[in-house]
Amino acid sequence: MLTRRDALKLGSAAGAAVLFPVNRLASALSDDPPGVPPFSLPLPVPPVLKPAHRTADTDFYDMRISETELEILPGFRTRTLTFAGSFPGPTVRARRGREVVIRQFNGLRSPVTVHLHGAAVPASSDGHPMDPIAPGRARVYRYPNDQRAATLWYHDHTHELEAEQIYRGLSGAYLLSDPVETRLPLPTGEFDVPLLLRDAKFDSEGQFAFVPDDFTNRPTVLVNGRPQPHFEVKRKLYRLRLINGSNLEMFRFRLTSGAPFLQIAADGGFLRAPAVRPEIDLWPAERAEVLVDFRSVPPGTAVVLQNAVALSADKRDILQFRVGGGAPPSERESDVPSWSRTAFSPPRTEIPGWPATEPPRRQPTRTRRFVLGLDLASGRFLINGRGFDPDRVDATIEHGSTEIWEIVNGDAALGIQHSMHLHLVQFRVLDRNGKPEPAHDSFPKDTVRLYPGDVVRIQVTFDSHLGRFPFHCHFLDHAAHSMMGQFEVVPRR
Repeated sequence: MLTRRDALKLGSAAGAAVLFPVNRLASALSDDPPGVPPFSLPLPVPPVLKPAHRTADTDFYDMRISETELEILPGFRTRTLTFAGSFPGPTVRARRGREVVIRQFNGLRSPVTVHLHGAAVPASSDGHPMDPIAPGRARVYRYPNDQRAATLWYHDHTHELEAEQIYRGLSGAYLLSDPVETRLPLPTGEFDVPLLLRDAKFDSEGQFAFVPDDFTNRPTVLVNGRPQPHFEVKRKLYRLRLINGSNLEMFRFRLTSGAPFLQIAADGGFLRAPAVRPEIDLWPAERAEVLVDFRSVPPGTAVVLQNAVALSADKRDILQFRVGGGAPPSERESDVPSWSRTAFSPPRTEIPGWPATEPPRRQPTRTRRFVLGLDLASGRFLINGRGFDPDRVDATIEHGSTEIWEIVNGDAALGIQHSMHLHLVQFRVLDRNGKPEPAHDSFPKDTVRLYPGDVVRIQVTFDSHLGRFPFHCHFLDHAAHSMMGQFEVVPRR
């Protein structure tokens, strides 16, 4: 008998068959491996990469990109694409004002390129899709780190391969700090934790099963590379850096305790003011930094991080916090007031010394319009009716210019979501369908969500580096099949 689950599998496979070869669809119908009991595995925290050497103003690193067999599911060795043998890749902790130089050696049989998402870097180190590292070769990437503190992440960006290679493991966190943080009473050390979240499907042998655009058939959510882990926490404040590293999965985070988050940062760094949020929406590639307050939670309590918009019940519970004891709050912690739905009604709270992070106030000189949509005849995802052409520049922009980009999701009838990511820059979301975007979702941003039929306006200032950079949908299965363009920043005439 055909079950509802089988019907979903067949429906996903049939949709993918329009676009992709039949021999790549077998995994959509393969049996899942034995389920992992919820919260039975501990949360791993990715290792922090150590510099190979340092100078007065630069940290030098070496990474090898390779296929590595790792235990993701108990009892299985999964072939995983890794940076430095780690899944996710090791965390790079950088400081504003200190350059980071990373030598990436490609030990794969396929080309690979590395993009530092959210960073303002020279075009030569941006990881352009058409500038890959050949198998057996190395490339040096230079990151000036002359921007504000932010939770960034690095990932593969090889043209037409990025969706599958990221899905199989090629991503990691890059945490950029700023001297201003030392003056803020924010959690540090073991209480400052990156959480890289993404969905996946495994076959009966515990291997990644990849079918493009198969969003209904990726039933496992991984947190730092483990399914539904648990995290032993103390009765302290925690700074969680949420990174949606999925190809297609959308999250709306909430806590089963009913306690809200205190959001302190978005994609590109600190918000203008911290915001009390009962739920946090993150689509692929978006990031949010939140404070979670366990100071008054009784020891022995279990609190679960959930996805309120999960497509299935087995994807709703993501991570279990197990609250233990802990030392009394530090003096710095005491400077952060408690917040809750009942005790604190305003939409924000104050943290002493919070930095002013207003977006630049500059007069736009031009408005551009980009329509994202699926072409049913060709099965390609397009921008303004055209697929990606590496020889075409879609926008030539003078350095220092400020522009408004009007981005349209043209797939209202098909009910398809999209997003838009611009390399190089952080932007301000002005409005969505004519209504102002909430402050916590407006700035600083490098990726913006687009529900079916949405019209979103963003304001962008191109005042850092010259050169050619991509912009694209960050639903990676869309970008890998042509939903990408290029802008070029040129010297001011």
